[in-house]
Amino acid sequence: MAARKQQLAVVLLFLLGGVLSFPLGQDRKDALTCGYEVSYLYSFTALCFGLLLCVCSWSVFVCVQSCHATKPNMLNVHLVPHTHDDVGWLKTVDQYFYGDRNDIQHAGVQYILDSVVDQLLKNPDRRFIYVETAFFYRWWKQQSSSMQQTVRQLVNEGRLEFVNGGWCMSDEATTHYSAVIDQMTMGLRFLNETFGACGRPRVAWHIDPFGHAREHASMFAQMGYDGFFFGRLDYQDRARRMMAKEQELLWRASDSLTPPVADLFTGILPNGYNPPEGFCWDQSCDDPPIRDDPDLEDYNVDDVVKRFMAIAENQALVYKTNHIIMTMGSDFQYENANLWYKNLDKLIRYVNGLQSNSSKVNVLYSTPSCYLQELHRANLTWALKTDDFFPYADSAHDFWTGYFTSRPALKRYERISNSNLQTCNQLEVLGGPVSRKGPFGGGDSQTMKKAMAVAQHHDAVSGTEKQHVANDYARKLASGWQHCQVFQSLLFWWDVVSEHFTFLRTLYIPTLVSMILSVSVALIQFSVSVYNPLARPVTWPVRLPVNGTAYTVSDANGKPVDCQVSFAVNELVFQVQAPPLGYSTYSVSLLQDGSPPTSTQHRTPTVIQNKFLKVTFDPDTGLLSSLSNLETQQSIKLTQNFYWLVYNASDGNNSLSIQPSGAYIFRPNSSTPFIISSTAQTESIQVRRELVIYTLVQEVRQWFSPWVSQVVRLYADSRALELEWTVGPVPIDDSLGKEVITRLDTSIQTGEYFYTDSNGREMLQRKKDFRPTWQLKQSEPIAGNYYPINSRAFIKDDVDQLTVVTDRSQGGGSIHNGSLEIMLHRRLLYDDVRGVAEPLNETSDIFPEGLVVRGRLLLSLDRPPSAADAHRPLAQEVVLQPLLTFTDGDLNPNTRLEFSGLQAALPPAVHLLTLSQWDKDSVLLRLEHQFQSWESKVNSQPVTVNLQKLFSTLDVLGMSELNLSANQWKDEMKRFDWTPQKGTGRPNLPLTSLQ
Repeated sequence: MAARKQQLAVVLLFLLGGVLSFPLGQDRKDALTCGYEVSYLYSFTALCFGLLLCVCSWSVFVCVQSCHATKPNMLNVHLVPHTHDDVGWLKTVDQYFYGDRNDIQHAGVQYILDSVVDQLLKNPDRRFIYVETAFFYRWWKQQSSSMQQTVRQLVNEGRLEFVNGGWCMSDEATTHYSAVIDQMTMGLRFLNETFGACGRPRVAWHIDPFGHAREHASMFAQMGYDGFFFGRLDYQDRARRMMAKEQELLWRASDSLTPPVADLFTGILPNGYNPPEGFCWDQSCDDPPIRDDPDLEDYNVDDVVKRFMAIAENQALVYKTNHIIMTMGSDFQYENANLWYKNLDKLIRYVNGLQSNSSKVNVLYSTPSCYLQELHRANLTWALKTDDFFPYADSAHDFWTGYFTSRPALKRYERISNSNLQTCNQLEVLGGPVSRKGPFGGGDSQTMKKAMAVAQHHDAVSGTEKQHVANDYARKLASGWQHCQVFQSLLFWWDVVSEHFTFLRTLYIPTLVSMILSVSVALIQFSVSVYNPLARPVTWPVRLPVNGTAYTVSDANGKPVDCQVSFAVNELVFQVQAPPLGYSTYSVSLLQDGSPPTSTQHRTPTVIQNKFLKVTFDPDTGLLSSLSNLETQQSIKLTQNFYWLVYNASDGNNSLSIQPSGAYIFRPNSSTPFIISSTAQTESIQVRRELVIYTLVQEVRQWFSPWVSQVVRLYADSRALELEWTVGPVPIDDSLGKEVITRLDTSIQTGEYFYTDSNGREMLQRKKDFRPTWQLKQSEPIAGNYYPINSRAFIKDDVDQLTVVTDRSQGGGSIHNGSLEIMLHRRLLYDDVRGVAEPLNETSDIFPEGLVVRGRLLLSLDRPPSAADAHRPLAQEVVLQPLLTFTDGDLNPNTRLEFSGLQAALPPAVHLLTLSQWDKDSVLLRLEHQFQSWESKVNSQPVTVNLQKLFSTLDVLGMSELNLSANQWKDEMKRFDWTPQKGTGRPNLPLTSLQ
């Protein structure tokens, strides 16, 4: 990059934290020299580098008060016409939009929007809500300017209302918070720029996700939403809430943010997201229309009105106010909107016509925000909730906990694609205008942003789609990678254009099998640039496939770097150090006459250790037996093994239930797992293993069976033990589907408590067979104790804490005291009858016998008060991993070999979440305080960051603070205030657990 500093109008946005305190300005357009204090809260700031241009487009239109009047002395029934349009599920995104492949499912989103707009224009009383901006964006781009103006009018008048507003309706279990924020920002930004304030959603709407995360509620609150509605919760929880009239509540979604920052009013819809039984009038429905000609023999108005009023009155018995909501629509409905609206018009007319005969039921077209407004006017107190809504079960043996792990290869691809996107965004900013107009044609981050946004959908990264749809998600991500390559090439031409540059990248072909395209195998001399997207320096092990036996490696200063060739897998291994938000370049040369490095190999390893950790193995079984932290003088017993469930997947054939395991459902036949072993199933299990010791790394290679193996790896300077597992192809020749887990059994006295993260952010305490706000009657002792693990989980007692960091979202639990298990892979032979209509049985042309999946678990052992100081940064390194780019031969002597975009690393508590080009002259920056208020004596404290001294190549001239989704000025964000009931909401767990 040129030495001169760029002066751009940049939007800087701050996120979350212990207390960020920034010295840069309170006025939206002033450039001041102040600092910013980072608290544990999401706060976003628009920073300017240069002139602050228009950050957000605000509408010049005045939004009309659009809610129909209600009647205070009546039961007001709010009818909400809607469609639920999955951004991929049984068909691909494209197929759903265009109405293709109706042999799979009849659905065409473009026709839904055409038809709804036409029908709204025919009656000004009618209302409609729309959710998925990914589809609406496509439809909008195809409309004429006159049609666009018509739609704007409908939005300004409140007749067409956007709810949720993200690019998609994201999954809540398997998504990482950074990717969720990005996809919400993308959708809301489009609505903001297209419709202004009238198009800004006031309600979050997650009617289909399969369980609900506390972090999602926290994010929605900080995005400015007044309320949150969903349809799915555990059947036992719903029954209790119906009796207590607590289906509408106040969700306190953070234990670190000062209320009401993360408080969110939450409503549970009465019929999921479907209409009441007997009142579905879509072309896909079989319910009879309203026949209101009294001369007809099948005149049915009286019957329809009687049934409707009975349903409304029964629903009112389990809600708190004289207002109730009914969703009038379902999956891909309103393709012929006339059918719905013609019958709804009649329903409203005939039910309300009885008011002259003393009826107390008033029916009206409404929207979620209008309904929420009436609840707020009621000025009541509401039950308080502080935990989450996992796991979700819709009946006694039907726990939706399998999708926490389903399609593990896609889950990993989505995770590293998120890392790649953040790097792409950062390089676009740091590279300046040349990155968008360079000699290679300019970069394109939008393709990757859209692909990642779609991947957050609740039938995408969740793994609950058909196979051909999963392939399409992967194809879109691969296309995004290609469009970001120009930004990656900037590592070599910020100062001078290199004529020879290539990339080592992970290519995921449609079958989701990872293939390494190596540029290093046949090269005699090449350079490796390591870009670090984190705002602190990192040390990272690089492993490159090679043909040679000996190499030399030197860093950016020409100093030699220790390296070695591992012959077991023909890899060159060396440690790199990358500066914060920058890169460092390493030169690699083949030694033509070099001798292979020496290594020590043993067939029966008993111990490996470095200066931080000591790991022992049982000499008889070959399994791990203990883990010790040499710095803190801790030691625990630790045994790890692999199992499959009986934990074999249920086929539904037992006396309790016919429910089988599938893409959504996890239901083992038994609570006793089978040990995976190459020997016969006996009590004496022996794992084949081999120890290889080099100076940089010690590896114990374990073979549990022909289809399960692992490398236990300890690097010389690492405080974490790496377990690299490989599972597959999972055999099914015995006609049994299998769900493969690894289980860590320790001497830690957990008391059946364990901890999992919520979307990669805050940690939540769990307890076996326990729910904080209702009395659980456990019917599935394994599946009913599984929770989503997005990036880390841990078990602890007063002395020891064992933390496991995952490289993708997975399901897991603590079924036994001192134990933590994680599901790694699933291959099933039955569909679980939740709509996907095919078994989760992934194969490919390359692996016709079944998919092979590889992943990593990182283990750390620490004292509980300070464990977060280690595992939070470790988890961030896995989520935002360094990017490698390669150049063949010698670099131009003028090439810059090292660069950092920061003047200094950010403090340990502060994480740079987003650095992205907002428009030509502005940049969006998000900083977050990443420690919960109780986690660390040091790092949970407030931190001050000086924004003017933050960047090395950008001058900060001004800033404005935005909300979390960057679609409102923070000081203009107004939300409803809600009053919680006293003495409710706190999980019934020991206070010492948070100390």
